Amino acid sequence: MSPTVPPGPRYVLRLFVAGMTPRSRRAIENLRRICDGSLSGRVDLETIDIYQQPHLAEVHQVVAAPTLLRLEPLPVRRLIGDLSDEARVLRGLEIQPVSDPGRDER
Repeated sequence: MSPTVPPGPRYVLRLFVAGMTPRSRRAIENLRRICDGSLSGRVDLETIDIYQQPHLAEVHQVVAAPTLLRLEPLPVRRLIGDLSDEARVLRGLEIQPVSDPGRDER
């Protein structure tokens, strides 16, 4: 039996980091936590080091790192920072989290 994909749109995210600095690692960890929780089964995530692939940073007009881009669904959205505030990240990217039936929403 194959796992069911949660309903809702599929998101394509790109996280641009500058090397493996503590700030970059923190952004990666924070985003993975958000993706595993609120976007479980609905996200394609790619991490790009702007030092190793500067042409991608230029194409996407990334001028600071870490920068997170939501490429799909359109329109493109971007956030800059370590992504530590999950609610702010979801709001900023206009992403609806997967509802958790076990979660108390008071």
